Amino acid sequence: MTKKEDSPLIKQYYNFKASVPDAILVMRVGDFYETYGEDAVTASRLLGIVLTSKSNGDGAIELAGFPHHSIETYLPKMVRAGYKVAVCDQLEDPKMTKKLVKRGVTEVVTPGVAVSDQILSNKENNFIAALDFEKDRAGIAFLDISTGTFKVAEGSLEYIDLLIGDLAPKEILVQKGFEKGVRERFIGPSSNVYISTMDPWAFVFESAYRKIIKHFRTDTLKGFGVEHLRLAITAAGSLLFYLESNRLEDSEYFPERSLAQINSISRIDEDDFVWVDRFTIRNLELVNALNPDGVSLLDIIDKTSSPMGARLLRNWVTMPVKDINEISARQDAVEQLLKDDNRNDGEPLRMRLSHLIGNIGDMERILSKTALGRVAPRELMQLRRGVEQLLPIKASVLEIYKKGPLARIAKDIDECIALRELLQQKLAADPAAQIGKGEVIASGVDAELDELRAIARNGKEILAQIQQREIERTGIPSLKISYNNVFGYYLEVRNTHKDKVPAEWIRKQTLVSAERYITPELKGYEEKIIGAQERIYAIETRIYGEIVLEIQKSIRTVQANALLIARLDCLLSFAAAADEYGYCRPLVDEGDILKIEQGRHPVIERMMPAGEEYVANDLYLDHEKQQIIILTGPNMSGKSALLRQTALIALMAQIGSYVPAKSAHISLFDKIFTRVGASDNISRGESTFMVEMLETASILNNMTPRSLILLDEIGRGTSTFDGMSIAWSIVEYIHECSGGAKTLFATHYHELNELEEVFKRVKNFHIEVKEADGRILFLRKLAEGGVAHSFGIHVASLAGVPREVVESAQKVLAKLEAGSSRRDPIKGKVQSLRQKRKGTDFVPEEVQLSIFQIDDPLLVSIRDMLKKMDMNSMTPMDAFDMLRDLQRKVGLK
Repeated sequence: MTKKEDSPLIKQYYNFKASVPDAILVMRVGDFYETYGEDAVTASRLLGIVLTSKSNGDGAIELAGFPHHSIETYLPKMVRAGYKVAVCDQLEDPKMTKKLVKRGVTEVVTPGVAVSDQILSNKENNFIAALDFEKDRAGIAFLDISTGTFKVAEGSLEYIDLLIGDLAPKEILVQKGFEKGVRERFIGPSSNVYISTMDPWAFVFESAYRKIIKHFRTDTLKGFGVEHLRLAITAAGSLLFYLESNRLEDSEYFPERSLAQINSISRIDEDDFVWVDRFTIRNLELVNALNPDGVSLLDIIDKTSSPMGARLLRNWVTMPVKDINEISARQDAVEQLLKDDNRNDGEPLRMRLSHLIGNIGDMERILSKTALGRVAPRELMQLRRGVEQLLPIKASVLEIYKKGPLARIAKDIDECIALRELLQQKLAADPAAQIGKGEVIASGVDAELDELRAIARNGKEILAQIQQREIERTGIPSLKISYNNVFGYYLEVRNTHKDKVPAEWIRKQTLVSAERYITPELKGYEEKIIGAQERIYAIETRIYGEIVLEIQKSIRTVQANALLIARLDCLLSFAAAADEYGYCRPLVDEGDILKIEQGRHPVIERMMPAGEEYVANDLYLDHEKQQIIILTGPNMSGKSALLRQTALIALMAQIGSYVPAKSAHISLFDKIFTRVGASDNISRGESTFMVEMLETASILNNMTPRSLILLDEIGRGTSTFDGMSIAWSIVEYIHECSGGAKTLFATHYHELNELEEVFKRVKNFHIEVKEADGRILFLRKLAEGGVAHSFGIHVASLAGVPREVVESAQKVLAKLEAGSSRRDPIKGKVQSLRQKRKGTDFVPEEVQLSIFQIDDPLLVSIRDMLKKMDMNSMTPMDAFDMLRDLQRKVGLK
């Protein structure tokens, strides 16, 4: 039996499929994008479209397709579902060939290589990262092709893990064979981060280096400050190879396509930013709430007016700075905006600037689409509108500020006069969505184009005149002139009037209820009109391409403007939040004091019911007297909120924001750690307690004297005494080994209050409650001293636990508390350390004694008796007699 031969079209499809075997291939066929075989089955399931079949040689093959103009709807669905999608386009006009249409894969879209608005979130970067390893170090490169942002870093695996958590790439590129290890070490098996691979040749330093300098058209990378980062350079080069393999630089068919938006590369220095790991980002809910209905810090303080500003603010929140000068510059700008908020004409400056910035749109991503040859006419219209805002923004700021941070931003803005004039002169005032669907190029740009448009418009008027004339001549009132792709313009006559049709009309088609005819006159006008429209399309396409090429020359300048506008937008957001929420300017310095007066939680206070105010609290930590606070208090009293608000206030201060407090003095932190809440990772086989210990280990292994540590209920995931011992030891380790890391330790283990007597920089505080008539009132106020009551049974009662259970719990608690003193390992340890500090030896009574290290006469005689015993020669009766003698000695018989 001979093998069935595929049709030429299906052969062409599978030839392209072979070049991208791991992708779903969608191929343009006329007015549709089609998929075949297994890809068709997958696409049908993902997109909810009909699975049908197509003739293929002697048989048929599965087919699923969608209209070509709907690709921006269907392609994102496949990418968001976790699939790589290859787009195969027609590279020539089907009308111009009688053979199989020439096609080619024009792009491969993955979660990290996308520019579609339907795939991207306008409030965060869409990074693809690449990794290169050497022993216990790695280099990493982050690229957002939709904005041109290109960053590299190199360091320990812990540092690389930190950056992945901060910048949250949607896709990671690694060498083949590294997929499993990378997923387990950096992102976890349940993560939806897409992992792509390339062969080892793409991860060779020398070829990666050459690739980068070729892209930037330089002889060296010294000017970018990354020359010495070999692993990072290798990672960055592999990304450029990856983009090339995705056909993003196909110059043969798309000469206007480039990667011009990627025009610089920068280094991420570990010393420049505060260490905020993925646990802290999650626990503090910096950018995403843990609860789907919750609110994050970013949700509260983000009052930006542009996508560029929103993305920059997100980066500021996840990567706070340690540069005092930068922090002060941001604070100075916010202070200026709050103080001098009126223009000469009385219009609030912040309102005017926010309105102007809001009209700019997503300038960065439009520029990237321009570089990639994927920009639509209406996106260029938005670019024109954005460029038009630059001059009034600059003038508005400089009208009030002659110096200072805001003036420096405004002076650096390039007005882009040439680009603005180009777009104003050549782009139609209200361009069509795409070429061929209406006017895109302005009148007066090309004389031939204007003439052809007149012909096209007049031709339609002439057709209308012909229709009216023939209605009057033939007496056919329902006569109409229409058009289709088969035989062009035609006259359609209902069957009730076909006997009135003139003899010179030529019948072309018979329908159920009508007949269609053509005439020599109609065909003559058709040639003029169709010819004009085709020529209009060709001229508009040419001019539009010229506009795109001209814009590409200005990409670097406009990108620099976009960064300045984004920065101004973030500062306006800080000012708006400070004004609306009553924030204060914190003092940030390199001292050792954390002092917050009347601090509030920035998120919780905004979520309070109407008429209810958040209870503010003071807090103080330093290196000498009060380094560690042991915080006790009942469930639901607000311990966790106090921990989180302290970290959030410190973090907000180091992004240059005002903070929710009456006043704040923040010493510069280099790392902020949190371990709060309970969670597990079943997919990794990690219990709640294991996750807790992993996060705690990361804190203890990476803390420094300038760290801020927030620990909540450490040790609760295991037995009481195990957990209590671990908690005690963690506090001791931080006190003795961290060099002064400021720490808040919230706990239910009130026994830890004893540590204040042992370690001089440990202080006890509690959250106050008021108990009356068997009920508790949460005052949510921080006070000195510890408490020995958690009120857990009260909380259970408030939650609606049956009364019988609550009463039984109270009885059990009383029994446990009565016997707890004999089993408390902490108290014995504290007593031992207290005596040791006084220079005397002491063995607490709770600790088991050894009878071989004591001088009591009775115990000495017992010891001597035991020594004389010969266990090998003793009979059971001898052993019984010996035990009876021991009982007599101790007075039991």
